[in-house]
Order: sequence, then structure tokens, then C-alpha cells
Amino acid sequence: MIRRQFLTLTGALGLFACQKPAEKAPPAPTLPKRLPETGLDVPPDTVRVAIETSEGQIVLELDGKHAPQSTANFLHYVDTHKLDAGTFYRAIRAGDAGFIQFNSGDRTYPPIPHEPTTQTGLSHTDGAISTARYAIGTASNEFTICVGDMTYLDAGGTATPDKQGYAVFGHVISGMDIVRRILKSRLNGENLVTPVVITSAHRIT
Repeated sequence: MIRRQFLTLTGALGLFACQKPAEKAPPAPTLPKRLPETGLDVPPDTVRVAIETSEGQIVLELDGKHAPQSTANFLHYVDTHKLDAGTFYRAIRAGDAGFIQFNSGDRTYPPIPHEPTTQTGLSHTDGAISTARYAIGTASNEFTICVGDMTYLDAGGTATPDKQGYAVFGHVISGMDIVRRILKSRLNGENLVTPVVITSAHRIT
């Protein structure tokens, strides 16, 4: 009797061992989170972007943690290749300091909310990239890069009548020699006589 029960139990264990484990259902795809104000994808806390120009490469590190709207907006232009064939077309000089300005031409997305430096904790220091604007809430496809500290462009400074300044969202980590070269280009007023063409812009993974 005991032997028969043992054989029955052994057979049951053997049958169980031959069965395949139940397959787990694949996880549901994770949809990107969206910024409620604009519907743009929430950006990474930090992300690097290479801007290839006719003068050389400029590499940016963007601060999506502290300036999510401005970073997401810039990445929208990068990821959809709207910066490709854009230009660095303007320079403002203050001795050896100043800033250069670039855009995506006439290819634009809707404007984004303003992120003042008093909110982000960022500042227009040497190499800072910022979103240009007219009135608050008009920033879209115009961007500047500082040469030297230009903190008067921060909120509370003298650059804008509303005292809200411009929105910094990252800084140059490579290629400041290219930025300085563009700043020193020959000008017609504030416009570069020969604009510097952006051949491509892409994330660095």
C-alpha cells in the first residue's frame, strides 16, 4: 500500500516537472508622460544634444529637471529635425562677451510657458543656452548661447521691461571655441554677414 502511494506520488511529480511554466504576459507599454501645459514629452533630467554646424560641433547639456518646458521644447525641434538647416544669424557683443542667436527658420511649433531663472535656479553664465522671446509666453524657436556671464538676462535684470528675463535650460559642454568664433563673425548691424548653418542637431546617447 505504501509502495503504491509512493509510485503514484512519483508519477505525479514527474508529470508536473514536464509541464511548461505559465508564460507571463508581456508588460504593457509605458507611454511617455506629458507636460500638462504643452503636451510635450517630459524630458530626462539631463540630456545631451550635438549641434553640427558649418563651423564645427557644439555639444549642449540640457537641464530637464529644473527647466522641463524649455528643454522639452528644444528637444521637440531637435527630434523632428526642424533645427536642421537652421542658422546662427545674430550676435550681440559686449567687449569679448555677448551672445549668439539661432533658430529653425520659419519652421515653428506653438509657444511655451516662460520659466524664469527665479523658478529654475539657473543663470545666464558663460555657455548658458536660453530661449529667446518677446512677451511672456511667446518663446518658440529662437535660442541664444552666452559668451561670458550675462546675468542681466536673468529674471530681475535689466534685459526685459517685465523683469522676468529669459529662460536658461542648459549649457555648452564642448565647442565654446566655435561659439566664440561665431560671436566674432563679421556683422551687418546685429546680423551675421554670413550666417552659420546648422547641418544637423541630434541627441547624444
